[in-house]
Amino acid sequence: MSEENELGHGWRGSAEIWIEAAYKLLIAGGVEAVKILPLAKTLRLSRTSFYWHFADREALLAALIRRWEEKNTGNLIRQTELAAPSINAAALNLIDCWITPELFDSQLDRAMRDWARTDAALRAAFAGADAARLAAIRAMYLRHGFDAEEADVRANAVYLTQVGYIDLDTRETLETRLRRVPTYVEIFTGQKVSPTDLAGFLRRHAGRES
Repeated sequence: MSEENELGHGWRGSAEIWIEAAYKLLIAGGVEAVKILPLAKTLRLSRTSFYWHFADREALLAALIRRWEEKNTGNLIRQTELAAPSINAAALNLIDCWITPELFDSQLDRAMRDWARTDAALRAAFAGADAARLAAIRAMYLRHGFDAEEADVRANAVYLTQVGYIDLDTRETLETRLRRVPTYVEIFTGQKVSPTDLAGFLRRHAGRES
């Protein structure tokens, strides 16, 4: 079977399949595992086909960074900005990120933070991402009537709790996470979750696999 028939992209593949393969190597082995030859072997494409899409390995790594910025930071900020009738509904919109891999990729965030420990430029980018995420969560609290000091402390509590989950690679079933959500929200907002807000949140995640 030809590469064109196997992959459906012609002999050069596509930029997206190179990025996806690089993503998988990053998750499995860190940034040092993301090299052109192993990628080419994985995709059963020639090394020269890589250069059709990327100038060099650094360009591929830059594409991974953009993917992380757009998916994780971009989606987190958008979730905080969704219209919500209460701070609890707003907090539940944000918690959607921690339960929905399509919105926020925790494995990618952990791998990127590990990479940033050895790369000064990425470390600076991660500091900027953390600041942007915290600012968005803080703004969410401010829109719902919290004063600046309380909004800042609560935003830190929300975000640093989730960073801890990711950094420690905490594993819990979806059932356990959903059961804990109302208590987490009460801790984060100081208000009990209404049955209406909780029901809407649970509907969004009905049928989702652990």
